[in-house]
Amino acid sequence: MYLYHNTENDLVINVEHIHFRQQLIQTFKQRFSTYGYHEIVTPTFEAYDLYAGMNGTVNKNEMIKTIDNNGEVLVLRPDITIPITQLIANSNNKIHEDLRYFYIENVFRQRQEAVNYRESTQAGVEHFGNPNAQADAEIIALAIHLLQDMNLQHFKIEFGHAGFFKQLVKDMELSHDDLHALQQSIQAKNITDIKDILSSLLVDEDTKKIVTSLPFLYGETEQVLEKTMSLPLHPALKETLKDIRRIYDVLQAYGVTDHIVIDLSLINHMDYYSDMIFQGFIEKVGKPVVMGGRYNTLANQFNASIPAIGFAFNIDTLIDGIDRTSDANTPTIDVVLLYDDDVEERALMLAKNLRLEQFQVITYPNTSNKQQVPKATHILNVSNSNISLKLDDETIEGLSESAVMMQLKDWRA
Repeated sequence: MYLYHNTENDLVINVEHIHFRQQLIQTFKQRFSTYGYHEIVTPTFEAYDLYAGMNGTVNKNEMIKTIDNNGEVLVLRPDITIPITQLIANSNNKIHEDLRYFYIENVFRQRQEAVNYRESTQAGVEHFGNPNAQADAEIIALAIHLLQDMNLQHFKIEFGHAGFFKQLVKDMELSHDDLHALQQSIQAKNITDIKDILSSLLVDEDTKKIVTSLPFLYGETEQVLEKTMSLPLHPALKETLKDIRRIYDVLQAYGVTDHIVIDLSLINHMDYYSDMIFQGFIEKVGKPVVMGGRYNTLANQFNASIPAIGFAFNIDTLIDGIDRTSDANTPTIDVVLLYDDDVEERALMLAKNLRLEQFQVITYPNTSNKQQVPKATHILNVSNSNISLKLDDETIEGLSESAVMMQLKDWRA
């Protein structure tokens, strides 16, 4: 059960929040299944070496570590894509079929900027085996479909390509610190810092021109692609633009491009992304609620060659941006059944039969404290001489057990 802080910082059990959260998770599950994904789970504890031996993935300082009885260092699951990819790669050097999986799992990281929150819930998909632009576009379309399922109207998907930046810096021979500083400056769209960093490096003028242009390569697709093509691009960068164009054309077929903006300065902190990358933003939330992309080279680290693509929503961040003012609170119980002591067996058997028909039923003796009895859609009262059913201001007297069942089924229909 999830606990949330109230304004006085006392721990409270927020049942309405929990119910809404579970509704949201069910929405994810239903939508994932309509795209052919099957649910999987991964272990809560993973070997530390799985992550520590991989560069450019999870920050080792953010992992929450423990030691098992055999002295092996374990971590609470900090990422889900990596262990799923390892599992697929261990069983398949290559695959010739589509494998579609989804998960709704907690991940654990200790970030300096959020020391009190170590656990978050991710809802994501992993699609293995399909390297085509159609799969890339479908992944983005699925993310958009989910946001629409949540009745979010004003959101944007920023769509870029990890290969664009990687190809630019490939021949620049940057140190780790220079690369990190350049990435930070590009993400912040800080032109002054970008120029300062480049001025201290041996970088040709064409590359400098492209790199300093990156913060401006953002916006409507046609305009961004046209502006980018006017730069002194080498063939590999031009091919990357063609890849973006192919994906965008499929997104047009899905009818979702109103939510798409191109951002060629987009850089994901997970270096395993190799091609298309994207992130999604909604109103009232200042950070992405979904991030994803293609990671064709991740399986290489497990001695396999498997194209793959996926995304993950941060459920907790998403909830912060969803307006729940029009949503109902925790659903009212279907039936509260009150009974006299001398008909207890008859009353409890009726409650059992109603529950077998999937009605929510809570039973109380008539001698119970009335403040203890919760609100319900129906009040069912069983005595030795009568069974009555109350809905709103109407009360039906003299019912049999079968008549009660019929009345409730008619109401549910």
